[in-house]
Amino acid sequence: MRYCSYILKSIKDKKFYYGSTNNIDRRLKEHNAGKVKSTKNRRPFVVHFKETHETKSEALKREMFYKSIPGYIWLKKMEIT
Repeated sequence: MRYCSYILKSIKDKKFYYGSTNNIDRRLKEHNAGKVKSTKNRRPFVVHFKETHETKSEALKREMFYKSIPGYIWLKKMEIT
């Protein structure tokens, strides 16, 4: 099973949400259906960026990197966010 770390972009407020999952299509549907408390009021979302990983641990580590200061700098430098 493959996992991915992802960045969603809110069409409503243009802000980003960082996460990881083993099924990006299902997870996007959950976000857009209002089933995720932290994003419920910011719908709709689109997948802005994603990376695939071999393990859940790798995907979670990458998600945490996106949320860190070095990750923020890297995302800006790579013109992802």
